[in-house]
Amino acid sequence: MSLEAAELVQRAQDGDTQAFAELYSLVYKDLYRTALLSLGHEQDASDVVSDTVLDAYKSIKKLRDPSSFKAWIMTILTVKIKNKQKEYMDQRSREEDIDDLREEPPDTKRDHFGSVELTEAMAKLSEEERTVMTLNIVSGYTSEEIETITGISANTVRSKIKRAKEKLKRFLE
Repeated sequence: MSLEAAELVQRAQDGDTQAFAELYSLVYKDLYRTALLSLGHEQDASDVVSDTVLDAYKSIKKLRDPSSFKAWIMTILTVKIKNKQKEYMDQRSREEDIDDLREEPPDTKRDHFGSVELTEAMAKLSEEERTVMTLNIVSGYTSEEIETITGISANTVRSKIKRAKEKLKRFLE
């Protein structure tokens, strides 16, 4: 992040709510896109982003390196996304009709950041593949940065991205 953003983090750590609001404005689009592409549902994406921002606001004083704010908040978001995906799986496992397990995530056709076909293809990827693809392609993180955010080794991240791109290409053909 820029020197100005690092200064905003320090001000936010000192209790300046306006500084935190400015930080939020710098990362909101990346947070929302990542959540939306990972979850495929607008309301859940908004909820996860809201929870992430609230947690970040409450714990901003714990951030040791102000220059790593964006990676730090994306890490919080990734945990929230994984928890929401677990909720999806728990909900699906409770349903009696096996056909419900094959349905795509709700509201994928309302994605404002890509075509319907791409959204549907992304929904066919595994949770981890969607997460690393979104962090890499949409948010522009390197495999090393994604390793820091997700805990998945950089080599594995690169492999998952390559395989996910191949899958998407097949799905879109």
